[in-house]
Amino acid sequence: MYENEIYSGDHKTDQNGASPYFDYTARPVEEMNRDNSSEEKKGKKNKEPGKKPGAFKKVMLSICMGLCFGLFAGVGFYGVQLATGQLVRANGSTDVITEVPENATTYPVDEIHGETATKYITYVQDDVSDMVEEVMPAMVSIVSNYVTTGMNFWGQTYSQQATGSGSGIIVGETDDELLIVTNNHVVEDSTGLQVTFIDETTAEAVVKGTDADMDLAVIAVPIASLSEDTQNAITIAKLGDSDKLKLGEPVVAIGNALGYGQSVTNGIVSALNREMIAEDGSTGTYIQTNAAINHGNSGGALLNINGEVIGINAARIDGSSVEGMGYAIPISSASPIIAELMERQTRTDKVAEEEMGYMGIYMQAVTDEYASLFDMPKGVFVKEVTEGSAAEAAGILKGDIIVKFDGQRITSATELQQTLQYYKAGETTTVTVKRSVNGEYEAIDLEITLGTRPESK
Repeated sequence: MYENEIYSGDHKTDQNGASPYFDYTARPVEEMNRDNSSEEKKGKKNKEPGKKPGAFKKVMLSICMGLCFGLFAGVGFYGVQLATGQLVRANGSTDVITEVPENATTYPVDEIHGETATKYITYVQDDVSDMVEEVMPAMVSIVSNYVTTGMNFWGQTYSQQATGSGSGIIVGETDDELLIVTNNHVVEDSTGLQVTFIDETTAEAVVKGTDADMDLAVIAVPIASLSEDTQNAITIAKLGDSDKLKLGEPVVAIGNALGYGQSVTNGIVSALNREMIAEDGSTGTYIQTNAAINHGNSGGALLNINGEVIGINAARIDGSSVEGMGYAIPISSASPIIAELMERQTRTDKVAEEEMGYMGIYMQAVTDEYASLFDMPKGVFVKEVTEGSAAEAAGILKGDIIVKFDGQRITSATELQQTLQYYKAGETTTVTVKRSVNGEYEAIDLEITLGTRPESK
């Protein structure tokens, strides 16, 4: 190395901008100074060939990458908010773009996290306890007493008292009666009914009217038999519109499951307009739900999330391989029938024997065996019509099968005789018969004015 000399390294880079080596050239200091002075005079800077501003480039590259990241992050956030329905307008409006569900609850944000641009938040409420608490006073448990018969080991027929459990819904009130809807099969063949209310008090009830085809019944409890506290504790249920139901809509079932008292289950609408065949062979159209419906729930309420009755629990499918299939009568189909049953006269007292109405027929019950063997409807077969009787005047013919009396289903001669005990001679009502026409049975409604029972000779 020469004295007064320095090494000037021409900074060489490879194709990636790296500097793997330097090229050192010996130049005297005086020569370098002259070159610098000359360049300065010309007002030019000495630009060394091949040298690049690495630090500045890195800074600019970082800024560009940051801007790109922010742009893509903003687009992604916008997309997520739009997909979840949480986007609010930029002007600070609190209107949510998507429709708010009926079971949503809205709270001011500033009460939770302080003041923000969005004033309110909305969430779907899964807790139905408040709704259940509101509707429970309209629900009742029903115990039905009836007589069952059987045959012992020695072939002797015996009878004994038995009880069954069901549920009901308070649907109306008059000056004299509290009216409750339930299933017909809950009260059918009952010899006595006891109703338990929300305050655990009980009262006797009587059947006001039934419709076996729809499996509906209205029972009545005398207002006079209820304490003031009970009258204040109970409420009348709100009836909804089952025609507006959608698949997947949440529902709640309330009823006296297994006779243990009121219980609550929830689920969704699994199917609509589902046809099912009942035990008596009749076909009905039901709402199917996966809300648990067990024995004792019959007659109870299927409710929407707003606490409106949209169905009357009617049945479930039993079997170890079946789960989550319960059925309810749509309230929109049931409401007209319920309204008609509520208007019927409640018959609680039997009339005196000499005042009892008389039809004037000889009859025989169509049992299950006969119905199956001869393809006949179950009811009371008219073997003969007495000349000049009320039945003849009404148009009842030999061979007709009486299936209803005053709207109530009749399945045996004994049942018809028991029903007549509540009707006086001179009363007019409707008898429904099934008549064979061209080999098929048709239902015919006949108006009959009951006559007086002839004196025994």
